[in-house]
Amino acid sequence: MEPNVLLESLIDEAGVSRAGLAGRINLAGRARGLVLRYEHTAVARWLKGQRPRGQVPDLICEVLAGRLGRPVTLDDIGMGTCGPYAQTRPAGLSGFVEHATALWRSDDQQRPRLAAAPVATGTGAVMPVWEWENPPEDTDVSRPGPRRVSAADIEMLRAARTHYEQMYRKAGGIATRSRVVKFLNAETAPLLRAGYDDAVGRRLHRAVGGLVAVAGICAYDSDAHGLAQRYFHQALRLAKASGDRGLGGYVIALLVNQSLFLADYRRAVAFAEAALRAAGPHITPALAADLYAMQAKAYARLGDPRSALERIHRAESEAGRISPGREPEETGYVQPGLVDVQVAEALLGLGDLSAAREHASAAVRSPAHARGRVHRLALLTHLELLQGEADRAAGTASEMAEHARGMESRRLRDRLRAVREHLAASGCADAEAAAGLIDGALRVPL
Repeated sequence: MEPNVLLESLIDEAGVSRAGLAGRINLAGRARGLVLRYEHTAVARWLKGQRPRGQVPDLICEVLAGRLGRPVTLDDIGMGTCGPYAQTRPAGLSGFVEHATALWRSDDQQRPRLAAAPVATGTGAVMPVWEWENPPEDTDVSRPGPRRVSAADIEMLRAARTHYEQMYRKAGGIATRSRVVKFLNAETAPLLRAGYDDAVGRRLHRAVGGLVAVAGICAYDSDAHGLAQRYFHQALRLAKASGDRGLGGYVIALLVNQSLFLADYRRAVAFAEAALRAAGPHITPALAADLYAMQAKAYARLGDPRSALERIHRAESEAGRISPGREPEETGYVQPGLVDVQVAEALLGLGDLSAAREHASAAVRSPAHARGRVHRLALLTHLELLQGEADRAAGTASEMAEHARGMESRRLRDRLRAVREHLAASGCADAEAAAGLIDGALRVPL
């Protein structure tokens, strides 16, 4: 079940407790000739995603409308007729805005059910990508309102995206997530609800889409995969409203990366293909290189070496065309050496250790931000161990641990633990010292 963040948000806004809501629903039901005996535990089940039977959803709307002084619909409380995933896929852009901002508010309030939300599968996972790729387009994204969004507001959002992305790279997603979500709830939501014409609205939705994508990255790095997926789907809807196909392709690349981590390799291939197909001429060499490289990793895992090698060739070809001054800010993560890392992992999946080691070494020699360097050194350590060079691997692991110190990241923690286990199993003389450095990096509270 999907946590019902819409209902939770309206209950908070109405200033009523769960027990209070249950009691008011019982009273409202009595006026209709119903005998209801709901308690706070029933409300807790609804917030987890359960839909009550009969007239109860209508009674919930009636009670909340009376408290809020405005009409409340079944869609508003996440109990519309389109199924549980309708909470994140409402009809109409204005409905999407209300649903999206409800998620931000619940996440800012650190609702535990939200962080534990399951990853959507089947139609729920595929439909947002299909809707981004296919008509209808948003012909007019303007919105009436007394407060008008300015160019300065949009620039503030862009600056915030850059700020939080850099924070993520330096400190990890766990430390950054609460900050970016708070900014979404306090600063970004009022702008989406403000007034703007179509031209400003498209720029606004693009800026918000980039920021929401960073929130998804931080949730992914915190192991909140269901929540991360919802943020990525939101960012994809915002990209569609902006009319920027390149931004949508970037968001799908994030979904591809998550699919690889979750070992859903066929979906990773399909999503990457959708991005490459739909973005077409709007996709940049950096993003194309990353998508092809991730496809190569997926094909390697699927046991298809021919397709993997063909995608490696395409990735390297696109990487040679990258011109940093012509890339959008979101694709800045495709730094020198990133494609080498992806290719090395694909070659490792194919069992070609020598070629993988060559690409991993090239990646380490290239400049990278601290987070990227940790991943590159971890991969090189693993390959050195596989090739029987345990002493060299211990030195590489020690360097990796120094760069990882102070970062709060589930993904990095998992990687460091794996390296430590492999080093301990090698029995080399320097393994204990390297393991000590890794332990020091792992002591950061998560």
